[in-house]
Amino acid sequence: MQDPIPGHTGRAFIPLSICVLTVSDTRTEDTDKSGRLLADRLLAAGHALHEKRIVPDDVYRIRAAVSEWIADPGVNAVISTGGTGVTGRDGTPEAVGVLLDKTIDGFGEVFRAISYEEIRTSTMQSRALAGVANATYVFCLPGSSGACRTAWDKLIADQLDYRTRPCNLVELMPRLLEK
Repeated sequence: MQDPIPGHTGRAFIPLSICVLTVSDTRTEDTDKSGRLLADRLLAAGHALHEKRIVPDDVYRIRAAVSEWIADPGVNAVISTGGTGVTGRDGTPEAVGVLLDKTIDGFGEVFRAISYEEIRTSTMQSRALAGVANATYVFCLPGSSGACRTAWDKLIADQLDYRTRPCNLVELMPRLLEK
């Protein structure tokens, strides 16, 4: 029997509880296309939106929001959008990086490789990153809706789907707090 979705097995889907954080000095709920895109996509995939929030480009406000969520045992993943560039106000990697127990270097590497096909050398400006903090997956994406679409559709969706083979991040969740 062939799998109904390429790369997926007959295993049952495991919905996760995911938070979305938009980092911006200018976005509002009405103008937050990237945060809304991520929320819509995770819901369409069958996950639960635990909370969606907008905070300004401020290292301490970003760190406070992410810290709150990674301390909550009911949150499985946090996805932020914005603040990953190289301007003076871009501080998401600095805010989040210190919270991570482990980085997932391959995420940023693969994201930039995929993005190169779409935006060519402009991808080098992205400091997108991912990691694990207190058994919670954290993804920091650029602020553009195109970058969020690429990251979700081509990387995150499959890795947060237990059915994806040969491996995925969900099947590792029971082991994230091992000592």
